[in-house]
This record gives sequence, structure tokens and C-alpha cells, in this order.
Amino acid sequence: MATTSFFNATSTSHPLSPTIRPLSSHRRLQFVPLSPSSYAKLARCRVDPIGQRRLSGLMSVRCGAVKTIGQSEFSTEVLESELPVLVDFVADWCGPCRLIAPAVEWASQEFEGRIKVVKIDHDANPQLIEKYKVYGLPTLILFKNGQEVPDSKREGAMTKAKLKEYLDSLLESASVA
Repeated sequence: MATTSFFNATSTSHPLSPTIRPLSSHRRLQFVPLSPSSYAKLARCRVDPIGQRRLSGLMSVRCGAVKTIGQSEFSTEVLESELPVLVDFVADWCGPCRLIAPAVEWASQEFEGRIKVVKIDHDANPQLIEKYKVYGLPTLILFKNGQEVPDSKREGAMTKAKLKEYLDSLLESASVA
């Protein structure tokens, strides 16, 4: 049986083993110093058992500014926030919630400084679900100055392009500006 060598990119003869290819013609590892902005982005990364980017079968890493909050944090994180807050109501068992998760992560980075993005677990927060009349998952609601922005509630998964269009229209509207 052939072995996998990191430097010469030969593959194993086992059918389930991944093929390793060099990223460039260089066969040596090179370490590049990080810029200050890269350090800031890296500081937001954390090990998360339900994260978005799998490193192995045992752990994953989620990088980004999307924080999962509960009812006890809702007032300070959402209602008292200086920035508009996009709240993503989700559940672990919800397929469409998992589909929209990368787009929500992207939005938190794309609109950083303009909005804050948080997630709320449907099953762990029934009072919030009832108060904001969340009937389908995922549900996105934008809050500004402690209030739900009128006509901001959206149910169901959407593409990154639709999410961008949705957020751009809300941020341009007079009710959020």
C-alpha cells in the first residue's frame, strides 16, 4: 500500500483517502507574518462543537461575529445595541437553518460595523419565540433602537444574494437609517 507524502503529493491506494495536492510549485512550507487585521479576525475564531468549518471529525472552528445568545442576553445584546441587530432564529434539527448559516456568517462579516448579527436557539428560548411570533425556521428579524423594524421579518432559507438584497434594502430604508 502506498503512503501519502505531504511534500510530493502522492496519493494512497485506499479509495476513501483524499488526494493531497500541492498548492503551488513550491514544496516547502512557508510561514507568512499576519497583518494586524488578520490577527483581529483570528481572535474571533473559536472552537465550536456545532461550528461551520470542520477541521476533523472531532472538532470544528467557527470564525466570525455571529454569537448565539439566550433570553438572558437578549436585552443587552439586541434591545440595547447601538447598531441595528439581525436576529437569526434557528434550531439544530432545522435543515434550512443549516443551509442559511454560511450566508448569515458572511453577512456578519460583510456588514461588520453597520449591523450586528446574533443567533437564537428556537428550542432553548420559547418565550422569545412566542413574543416575536416565530412560526417558521429560520426566521430573520432586524431590530433597531430596541424595536423590531417594520416588515423586516423573513422566514425560510435564502441565498447569499437574496440576503444581501434584503439587508441592503432594510439599511437604506428610512426606518433604519
